[in-house]
Amino acid sequence: MTVVVATGNAGKIREIEEALGGLNWTLQSLGDVPLPPETGATYEDNAALKACAAALVTRLPALADDSGLEVEALGGEPGVYSARYGGVGSDVERNVLILERLRRETNRRAKFVSVVILAYPDGHLETYRGELHGTLLEGPRGENGFGYDPLFVPDGDTRTLAEMTVAEKRAISHRGRALAALMDAHRSGPPPRQTSTVE
Repeated sequence: MTVVVATGNAGKIREIEEALGGLNWTLQSLGDVPLPPETGATYEDNAALKACAAALVTRLPALADDSGLEVEALGGEPGVYSARYGGVGSDVERNVLILERLRRETNRRAKFVSVVILAYPDGHLETYRGELHGTLLEGPRGENGFGYDPLFVPDGDTRTLAEMTVAEKRAISHRGRALAALMDAHRSGPPPRQTSTVE
């Protein structure tokens, strides 16, 4: 099966290719096809917007995801606004903003959430969700990863996601867990119409 990956993020495409390597799928980039803005109120909404738009244009199954960081002390912020939190442009600026808002907080609990949607041209959607729970540090550590990875230490580890290898991160990450659920569902052919959750 040929599946279009509805993202312009080359790193995300590589991560998805590696995670789904056990399936007999041909993954292709969306190329220059524009995606709709992420105007949804939930991760599911945003992922569906992108996946459905890509499936409609290409007439192929399309895979998209939306993900974010939810911080307990900030009432779940930044959530769906993680990539544009505070209106600032860079990962470093967003990390500084999070740290500033948590400066007087003792509760550093947070979780990463990812929702992956596979949309078919006939309108059928498959939804898979993954979560990774952990704690935010008071300063960044590590040179790998992106986004909030340098601040986030997963439960059961002492390293941030930015201190892990790509393979180590993928094995436990929120997106990795959502993609693993998709892969498990498709190992023996297309699954029934259902939603899978991994926590």
